[in-house]
Amino acid sequence: MNAREKRFARVGRDGGVLTIELTNSKRLNIVGTGAVEELTQAFRAVGHDGDVRVVVLRGAGDAAFIGGADINEMVTLDRFSAEAFIGRLASLCEAIRECPVPVIARLAGYCLGGGLEVAMCCDLRIAESGATFGMPEVAVGIPSVIHSALMPALIGASHATWLLLTGETIDAGTAVTWGLVHEVVAADALDSRIAQLAAKLAGFGPHAVRQQKRLLNKWFDMTVHGAIEDSIEQFGLAFLTGEPQQHMRAFLARKKDRA
Repeated sequence: MNAREKRFARVGRDGGVLTIELTNSKRLNIVGTGAVEELTQAFRAVGHDGDVRVVVLRGAGDAAFIGGADINEMVTLDRFSAEAFIGRLASLCEAIRECPVPVIARLAGYCLGGGLEVAMCCDLRIAESGATFGMPEVAVGIPSVIHSALMPALIGASHATWLLLTGETIDAGTAVTWGLVHEVVAADALDSRIAQLAAKLAGFGPHAVRQQKRLLNKWFDMTVHGAIEDSIEQFGLAFLTGEPQQHMRAFLARKKDRA
């Protein structure tokens, strides 16, 4: 399927910033199998494009980032088709985590269930002040699974227990206090803030940024001691790219000019 044939994933490019937008998925950007597969393909393609510096993931419009998985599809599932369905969503989440460049989630409106799992797999989460977050799966007879497992480490066991057992939603102010999102801005400032942040990341040395993301992902499954020891070698390898020398000389030059 080429880009023109895609129905659910619209991909746009502005220099080194790639935007992946979920489209044609109802007002609340509900994801079914087709949308999940197209989004997964879009993220895996980033790994073959060395010119991409940052990815912005968003839903169409401002009613929702992703309002959850498609209940109309899920209600028809049996045990084995259910495992296949959730396995595809897990693959999307892993494709985002494995994307070699930083992924910024643009969080407007509702971010629920599988949508919140997708958001948690993004590296940076920027929300507008009216955004709403929740994990309502228990209310429709299923547990929250796959990348919900990231939640206790991300926001603490107590907050994770509340969201996963009660199915209640929280507002953006609570989400930023809990560490579920990194920053909350006014709705009319959301796109400009994300553009500013994307431009900043795109301006850094691409090798260093990709290396830092790889390290963050590795540290998640390592002991602190193991991560420290591993990162010593990674620090040395960074100097093979030439980026430390380039950026440090530029920093020293700016400092000399200000003196």
